[in-house]
Amino acid sequence: MINPNITIDKLNAMNKNTMMEHLGIAFTGIGEEFVSASMPVDHRTHQPFGLLHGGASVTLAETLGSVASSLSIDPSKQYCVGLEINANHIKAVKDGFVYGTARPIHVGRSTHIWEIKIENHQEQLVCISRITMAILDKK
Repeated sequence: MINPNITIDKLNAMNKNTMMEHLGIAFTGIGEEFVSASMPVDHRTHQPFGLLHGGASVTLAETLGSVASSLSIDPSKQYCVGLEINANHIKAVKDGFVYGTARPIHVGRSTHIWEIKIENHQEQLVCISRITMAILDKK
């Protein structure tokens, strides 16, 4: 389902001069049905109380779901745009890294739905998110 010709190096090269680079998001894995990445929990991703900002978690989730969806289509004929994202923040994180993985729930002709689980270094669930992507034809 996910384009096997893409590499982690190619994905990370796309981060140059983007929010992903600013937040330190780095792709760490890619497979037939998943894309994963890490994100540091530091001054770039903290909220005022020194905890991981929920918006940073949503940025990681949206990055993973959007990239996974984009890798599951023919980019010469289609493109993806986000329709909706939600997130439940479950566990606080003060430092270190969080690790996210996007997996498909539904990959249809006109919509994709991806579930993104974000965990800490102890593999404890920090945030669970779901994104719905619209698949549009290029004109």
